[in-house]
This record gives sequence, C-alpha cells and structure tokens, in this order.
Amino acid sequence: MEIMRRIAKIDPWKVITTEVKQDKRVQESLTSIGNGYMGLRGNFEEGYSGDTHIGTYLAGIWYPDKTRVGWWKNGYPEYFGKVINATNFIPVRILIDEHPIDLAVDEVKEYQLELDMKTGLLKRTYVWSKDGIEVEFNFTRFVSIKTKELAVINIEAKVLRGNPMIEIMPLLDGDVVNEDSNYDEKFWLECDRGLTPYPYLTTKTLENNFGTERFTVTTMMSNHVKGLIKEDTNEAKMMVSETYKGNVPEGETVTLTKHVSVVTSRDRAASDHVKVAQGILDEASKESFNELKNAHINEWAERWNNADVVIDGDAESQQGIRFNIFQLFSTYYGEDPRLNVGPKGFTGEKYGGATYWDTESCILPMYLSITDKEVSKQLLLYRYNQLEEAYVNASKQGLKGALYPMVTFTGIECHNEWEITFEEIHRNGAIAHAIFNYTTYYDDESYLLDQGVEVLTGISRFWADRVHYSKRAKKHMIHGVTGPNEYENNVNNNWYTNTMAAWTLRYTLETLDKLSNVKKAQLDISDHERNQWQDIVSNMYFPEDEALDIFVQHDTFLDKDLRPVDALSEDERPINQNWSWDKILRSPFIKQADVLQGIYFLNHEFKLSEKENNFNFYEPMTVHESSLSPLVHSILASELGKKEKAFEMYERTARLDLDNYNNDTEDGLHITSMSGGWLSIVHGFAGMRTLTGELSFAPYCPEKWNGYEFKLKYRGRLIQVIVHKETVEFVLEEGDALSFTLYDKEVLLKDNLKQAIQK
Repeated sequence: MEIMRRIAKIDPWKVITTEVKQDKRVQESLTSIGNGYMGLRGNFEEGYSGDTHIGTYLAGIWYPDKTRVGWWKNGYPEYFGKVINATNFIPVRILIDEHPIDLAVDEVKEYQLELDMKTGLLKRTYVWSKDGIEVEFNFTRFVSIKTKELAVINIEAKVLRGNPMIEIMPLLDGDVVNEDSNYDEKFWLECDRGLTPYPYLTTKTLENNFGTERFTVTTMMSNHVKGLIKEDTNEAKMMVSETYKGNVPEGETVTLTKHVSVVTSRDRAASDHVKVAQGILDEASKESFNELKNAHINEWAERWNNADVVIDGDAESQQGIRFNIFQLFSTYYGEDPRLNVGPKGFTGEKYGGATYWDTESCILPMYLSITDKEVSKQLLLYRYNQLEEAYVNASKQGLKGALYPMVTFTGIECHNEWEITFEEIHRNGAIAHAIFNYTTYYDDESYLLDQGVEVLTGISRFWADRVHYSKRAKKHMIHGVTGPNEYENNVNNNWYTNTMAAWTLRYTLETLDKLSNVKKAQLDISDHERNQWQDIVSNMYFPEDEALDIFVQHDTFLDKDLRPVDALSEDERPINQNWSWDKILRSPFIKQADVLQGIYFLNHEFKLSEKENNFNFYEPMTVHESSLSPLVHSILASELGKKEKAFEMYERTARLDLDNYNNDTEDGLHITSMSGGWLSIVHGFAGMRTLTGELSFAPYCPEKWNGYEFKLKYRGRLIQVIVHKETVEFVLEEGDALSFTLYDKEVLLKDNLKQAIQK
C-alpha cells in the first residue's frame, strides 16, 4: 500500500497529496465532498486534459437506462436505474498571457491538494511559472452544510514575478456524460439558459418509456471578482460563462468567489427555479466568503461533536475512521426521508442504484448510536413507503408477498444481473432484521406494531411461497439462490438465506401476538397462514456438518477444492480482476461474510463455540473483496479474542479506500461500508451489544493503540466511552442514570464510572 500513501499522506484530520498526476482518478475519489443534497469528485476547477472522471451528482436525481443484456429472461427489470452526472458547476478556465493552465501539461511546484475533514473544505495550492512569469494559486471550495443548495468556490492568484495578462472564465457546463451509460447516451436535454439575473442553465432528463419521473435542474452562478475587469458574458448550447481579464502587477492578487445554486424539481416547481436560485445567490452575496465558510464549518463542528472517534497512538487509524465518518455524513444525514445511502454517494457512478441491503446491514447499526432517533426511523420508513413496490417485485417472479429490491430508487428493482435480481433474495432478511435492531436498541415497539409488522408480513409471505418442501428430507428448503457470497451463484440451501428466512417468520409470528385486533384484521393473516409459517420455522433445513461442527455455506460447498487464501499467489489477487467468472464460481474462495454474516446478525442466538468453529473454518477462505466483509470479521474476531485478526480487519475496513485495498477506488468510494471502522471499534473493540434489548460492553484496547474514545446516544442518554490499556471509563453526559452489563456484571452509570480492563 506504500504507493497509495503518496495520495493519502497520514494526517489525523486531512487527506493530503503533493502529487499532481499520481493515480489521478483515485485522488478525485478520495477528495470528493458532499452535503447530502449534492456533491462532486475532486476535479480541478481549471480543467485537466489528462485522464480524469468528471462527476457532479445530485441526491435523488437518476435515470432509467434501458437494460442491456445478452439474453432476456422473464422477470428482468426493464431498466438499470443510475445516478447521473449533472451540470459541472466548478469550471473556471484560467489563462496567463493567453496560455491555458492545464496541470496535465504544465509543470508546477509546491503543489498540495488537501481535504480537511474537520471543516469540509477542499483546498489546493501550487506555484505556476512560465517565461519569467510566476503565479501562486490557492483554491478553496465547499458544498454548504448550512444552505444545502449552495456551493462556493474561491480562487486566489497572486503574481510573484512579472506583469502577466490574466484571464478567468467561470462557467457552467451541462454537456456531461455518464461513463456507465449502457448505450453511450447523454441523459440531459437543455430546457433554458440565460445570463440574467445571473448566468444559469436549466436541464431536464430525457424522456423514457418506463413511466418514471423526469427531473429538471437549474444551476446558476454569481461571480465576484477583484483585480480584473469583466469583459464578456457568453452562452452556447449547454453552457453559460463570464470572462474577466486584465494585467496584474507583481505582488498583486486576483480573487474570484463563485457562488453556485442548484435547484431541482424534487423540491421546487420548475417554473420557480430561476427565482429560487436567484434568491439563494442574493442571500449568499450578502456575506463574505469567510462568513459563508465559517457558517459551513460551524455546522460540521456540530456533527463532529457527538460522532468523532478519538484514537491515541495511531495516526493511520485516526485518519481512517474520520475519513469514513466524514464521507458518510457528506452522503446522508437523514434530512430527507425520500433519500437513502447510495453505494458510491457523490463520488462515482458504479453500482448505479441508490439503495442496497448495505443500508440495513451496515449503516443503520451505526446511525442508531450517533444520530437522532428520527434519522434511523426514516431509514425504516424508506422501506415501508416502498412496500407496495416490493409486492410488485415478487409478483414479477411469480411469487406472493414482498421482495425488496437489491438496487432501487423507487422500490422497483432496477438491477439487471440475473444472479442478483432473481437469486440474491437474502436482502429481505436484512430489512426484517433492521426493524428488530431498531426496536431492541430503543426499546420502542411503536414502529414495529404499526408499519413494521406490515413489512414483516409481506416478507414472510414471500418466504412462505419461495420455500419448497422436500418429501425425501421432510424439510423445507430454498433452492436456486445467491447468498451474501456473490462468488457462488445458483446454489441450494444457502445457510444464511435459510436462517434469515426462518428467523423472519419466527419474528413475525412473535410480533403478531402483540397486535391489536384492529391491526390483525388489517393484515388479514389466517390461521392456516400462521400454521404454515410455524411449520417452516420448525422444519427448515439448515446444512450442517457434525464432523467439522460447522454450519455449511450451502449443500455442495464441502465438495469444493477447499484451500485457504494463502494458497493464492499475489498476482492472482484480487481474483475478481484476474480470474474468469467460471473459475471464481468453482473455487472455494469467499467474497465476504456469508455464514458469518448470519452469526453477526443473530449474534445473541449462537454459542461462543459455534462462532469460533465457523470463524476458524470460513475466514481463511475469505478474500474480503467486498467492502462489506472486513467489518463483520473484525467484530467477530474481537468477540473471539482474536485481537490481531480483529485489528487487521479494522485497518482494512477503515482504510479500504485510503489504501485502495481492492484496487477499485478510482470508481468512487465504498460509502455504504464506511460504517465498518466505527462498528469495528464500538461493536468490536468495545464489545457493545444491544440485540437482547439490554446494553452491554466488553472493551479492550488494541495493542497498537494507547487508547480510544467515542460517544453514543442510547435511549435518551449521551454516553462517552474512554478506553485505555488498563481502564475503561463511562461518562454520562446527558440523561438519566443507566444500568448496563460490563464484562458480564451489571453496573450503574450515574455520572462517571471507571473500571479496570478485564484481561
């Protein structure tokens, strides 16, 4: 990973590089910024003629790109929904004595690119020189946390030598492409453009044949320039610009502050866009750049106050966890119930869709503890509001009940790989488990007994129709699935899928007994249906092996050529970039936690020996080529006392993109696994558990660290946890006294509580 350290130099609060061209696309991903409403990759304002991936993305703005497959199968989604690249609003072309600055060609010195995670600012500086002219440039930009529809770019150019003619052209460019367009189409049409009251561009997504919503977006800029004279204002198809020009004496500085407002039809009627965008810019113009910046920084300070994890003694770990938290909060902070956590956030186009099962499996467990309760509830309501569409998805497969999509914007499945769409049905289990996780964490059954039980009923009806009864084995089975390990397709009786199906049915049955008569009547569940569900729970088939004392991943897994990952040579890794799919499917190598995912989800239902045996068997065969894999293994390893493995997996999840472990960071960041570092610390090293309905801890300090501390919200309390080598301290910052379990003994937290670390 040493080559990557030139891109992400170690700093506890910053991502810094002094290399202009080294792995440029990786740099762009790592220096992405966002505010939950919009965001963009770390592209250069002045442009870059070398290899680059220009990307600006708006939350909830997508396009149904027509599915492209070799052979059509009944039930295929008609389109592959995609986050689409929107108007590029950062460009500022810069010419010095008519020479256009281009860092792909020009040599510069004292270059530094810096993402400040504490403040949400992206900064860049360098000294450009040519033919006796020398100019120092400083760039700063942010997308405002204070005003979601506002982005601000500030550029300073100080002449160090000479008396050059400097020309700058701030512009808006709507002529953008998606690199993942199935048919090389551009997804936007120009609706309007103008130069007053400020230059603006209004675009609308192409018509489609699927009845999905079309989106209109207006992007407007106001430019405030010191040191140059405005010469011109221009417009062309999909572009508006202004030009400023003048001779700048040695020692003088030119300053541009570019305010950009972005307004979408999701929030504002298209007919009001220009007026609304103007209002945003008028308000922004009343404040200086520093005032706007400080308001934004103050909002970030509020977010960090209760979410920061402080690590003593390991700058790499510290940088990693803060990078994860920063990118998560840049992507989703719960303000809009229509949104969810996209797999790439605002950092790239890969994976297309806005919502995966990652939200329920990885994001919710973290957000339960660091955000307000309503944020987690909104994640549940997002699925509840799409329950009707989940019934549609199941019906397309000829099945009853509700099948939640693997990839979606609206609740309708929009992923076009058969082994995912048809077979990776285990995602239903994660959605059910999220309801359980929320309910036990908050000790609040109000959602469960109202909306939640409707979701559970729909999922249960799906499982009841999807299983079949084996007369030979006298067991219910589920054939033809893909489990969490996507390196095996079309397998029979995936242990995880069967386990989560039976658990969901059991949890639903337990919930039905708590309902009011009115709610029972609304659900219309017959005694026959309940008896059928109970029979499946009692007689589900779970593949196991007595000799190995393990749960078997699926029926034929033990017939493979079983060998550890250590048997692979370095040039074969990652196997998904070096092997054919056929070879991967036949191999024993596991992409991510599969059996262990089930043990993690239902941790309270398994004995320690079962966890140990299965971990020892499966982890050595796991290549961890899914971003979701390391966090599960780190948490379980901590519980099993495998501290070196737990820390290895922590580093992998916390620094997955910073160190480009899977050689794919250039496509964008792995946003939905960025809870992994936090979960590895809090659920892993600190041993926090809540699934039984009670709070418990079993903390230890990793060998490499001197200590760590974090805060969590729990049932109206704010608790600070401070772990050192020899002691653990709990501080009750807000709320009433609390009883919880520490190392299997009940303790009472009234104010401060300090205990020795149990060895």
